[in-house]
Amino acid sequence: MITRKVKFPCGGLFLEGILGIPEGIEPFPAVIICHPHPLFGGSMDNNVVVSIFEALGRKSLIPLRFNFRGVGESQGEFSHGIGEREDVRAAISFVTSVKEIDSQRIGLVGYSAGAGFALPACFNDDQVKALVAISPPLAMFDFQFLKGCSKPKFLLSGSEDNFTPPAQFLKFCQSLPKPRKCEEVRGADHFWWGYESTVATKVADFFAEAL
Repeated sequence: MITRKVKFPCGGLFLEGILGIPEGIEPFPAVIICHPHPLFGGSMDNNVVVSIFEALGRKSLIPLRFNFRGVGESQGEFSHGIGEREDVRAAISFVTSVKEIDSQRIGLVGYSAGAGFALPACFNDDQVKALVAISPPLAMFDFQFLKGCSKPKFLLSGSEDNFTPPAQFLKFCQSLPKPRKCEEVRGADHFWWGYESTVATKVADFFAEAL
């Protein structure tokens, strides 16, 4: 996979990202990866984000990881989820303009707060065909909108996650409409140290089938 540094507009700002182009015959499906909370060190270089990026490329999917506003070289400042939703919409607009990408086969994955910022921005966007939430912090963000989402969706959490207890996670998952897939990974906590390959492979396999 060839990686390409990119910048794309979001209103009056520019956001930085990295795009991966796999080998093969284009156009490819694409998946946008949204990183954890910027105020707690989240960025596109997060261990889980990078692992997913690489796993998607191995499945002949084009991954985009990018920094929300105010992170790294992305302009602006943290906007408590409001501006970050605009960042997600800008990322969707960007990937649909890339010639190697099939604009009808777009997926999105958010990790932790990244899921809380990103999924509300795109769950009813016709361009986005499938969604993944990794370690969704159910006590910090309102994910009830997913109960009205008919798209393929995959939710993952670790059995040792200290932000969303397993019982709460499983109860919420069971309330979602199909098509849905929910999985608890035994031994993993909210940060997935030592389990990056596991979660990345599961996410890449889901998108390879859903897109």
